[in-house]
Amino acid sequence: MGRMDQDSLFDTPSGSRAAQEATRYFHPGGHAPLAARMRPRTLDEVVGQQHLLGPGRPLRRLIEGSGEASVILYGPPGTGKTTIASLISAATGDRFVALSALSSGVKEVREVINRARTDLIHGARTVLFIDEVHRFSKTQQDALLAAVENRTVLLVAATTENPSFSVVAPLLSRSLLLQLEPLTDDDVRTVLDRALVDERGLAGRITASAAALDQLVLLAGGDARRGLTYIEAAAEAVADGGELTLDTVRDNVNRAVVRYDRDGDQHYDVVSAFIKSIRGSDVDAALHYLARMMEAGEDPRFIARRLVIHASEDIGMADPGALQTAVAAAQAVQLIGMPEARITLAQATIHLATAPKSNAVITAMDSALADVKRGHIGTVPAHLRDGHYEGAKKMGNAVGYVYPHDDPRGVVRQDYLPENLRDRVYYQPTDHGGEKRISEYLGRLRRIIRGR
Repeated sequence: MGRMDQDSLFDTPSGSRAAQEATRYFHPGGHAPLAARMRPRTLDEVVGQQHLLGPGRPLRRLIEGSGEASVILYGPPGTGKTTIASLISAATGDRFVALSALSSGVKEVREVINRARTDLIHGARTVLFIDEVHRFSKTQQDALLAAVENRTVLLVAATTENPSFSVVAPLLSRSLLLQLEPLTDDDVRTVLDRALVDERGLAGRITASAAALDQLVLLAGGDARRGLTYIEAAAEAVADGGELTLDTVRDNVNRAVVRYDRDGDQHYDVVSAFIKSIRGSDVDAALHYLARMMEAGEDPRFIARRLVIHASEDIGMADPGALQTAVAAAQAVQLIGMPEARITLAQATIHLATAPKSNAVITAMDSALADVKRGHIGTVPAHLRDGHYEGAKKMGNAVGYVYPHDDPRGVVRQDYLPENLRDRVYYQPTDHGGEKRISEYLGRLRRIIRGR
């Protein structure tokens, strides 16, 4: 990657006003937190995201000032969304405007667009930066559509939430969606090493042991901003010329914050991973995701409900006891609450993860429902109809019904399905766990009942 001159990066074709406005917004002075001071000012300083920043990639063209598309930057916190937005904003357009999704309404959006339309007539282009765009209402997002489509503004939006759920489809279709990945441990360490010596950072005031940096990288969890916040907090306890040690980090930095938003896509991602780990019989992975949900404050009743559903959906008759365990766990959660309920949920998770698996129950139910929805219903056979009322027999109802308990086998030849569905087979047990035994005698049952 060739080095770009910082001055040329922040100059724009018709002047530097947009660059100056963007710089003031994204790069506050020395009083700002370390994470803000260390925000990259050039493309060369950006760490990670090489899948988006390679030569010829749309994002690189935008940062170099030659791109035309509006862009939505989606990724976890601390991965560079705001940094990249600052570089795009400084390199593109003639006027920079930032709106907060928390404090701006439709009125403010329309004022920006009207001003941008006037400026465009005079040859000046507006870059509109919206952080946390997922917090914009549908009406606010809709107000942007025409301006983005006809390029009255170049929209640069950032979000930690999956745009598929949080951004209206028309705005998505008019923008370039770029997904940022969590930073690697090496990426975060590079950021921390730079902060120790950079004049904008700690400027060589202290050093840090390898063990201390390893702990900070671990606590950061792929979030550069968090890593910088932690090293700044720990560095305050170290005298000039001293060394930041592992003990200092442990004494001055709280435990890692689990990245998990109960209302966001991380909620769905972790829950999905939890269920899929149980389905895949990886008990250790299942317990890991269970711990993440618990540590993040997830409602234990929600977890219990998911276990009850999973017990029938993915285990079913392969281990009927799994449903009993899950229901008991749900009842226990209601009875005792947290933190003790974590033990009950862990037991249920272990039971379900190690149980034999079968989706035959949900497959059978869905197959039967599909027939009904398609109109394959048919008439209830006369001998199965209710005969407990006067005149039922005259109508043929319940006539000819054979009582299975009168047969020593407890099962008799008899038609139960409607005539047009007589040969339907919905439930097909597997050879896993208890279903192997069911499979062995179910064939005999069907042959007796159907007479073939």
